[in-house]
Amino acid sequence: MKNSIYAVAFAILFLSACKNDAKQAESNDVNSKEIQADATTQKSDLTSAIIDGYMVLKNALVNEDSEKAAEGGEMMLIAFSNFEMDKLTESQHTKYMEIAESAKEHAEHIVKNPIDHQREHFEELSKDVNDIIALVGTDKTLYQDFCPMASNNKGAIWLSETEEINNPYFGSKMLKCGSVQKQIN
Repeated sequence: MKNSIYAVAFAILFLSACKNDAKQAESNDVNSKEIQADATTQKSDLTSAIIDGYMVLKNALVNEDSEKAAEGGEMMLIAFSNFEMDKLTESQHTKYMEIAESAKEHAEHIVKNPIDHQREHFEELSKDVNDIIALVGTDKTLYQDFCPMASNNKGAIWLSETEEINNPYFGSKMLKCGSVQKQIN
């Protein structure tokens, strides 16, 4: 009888300890997923389609190809409509919506206009894409370039997939005007 009481007490103690371990493991799993989500934001592929469209657009402007630039703008509009916003935090979502609204407006202008007007909107679109990358992250290695003569000598940035300077604001007129400001990622 005495052994039975000890066996029951031991079983209860053992089961409660296991239950606490399970709760601790569950808590650790939740914390791990939150940390992993934050880390994923820094190396995010959420922006890949946006960046791919942007690069088509940028390279088309470098090559003075207005039709290809419009195609890049279309690619970006599709990428924005397919963006997985459910993977953003609440604060990221709010900021993303503001930036994306501006970026879509500029992409729409790029789709419908000649190259000079495309380049004007590309300047603001570059800022928007840069802001989205700062907010969400990217899994791509990019370079933020700067041309001091763009925007009526106020200067303007653009993003590039290579360190080589190929200026989208002036194309063949001043292809190598600019410098790399920083590497992203």
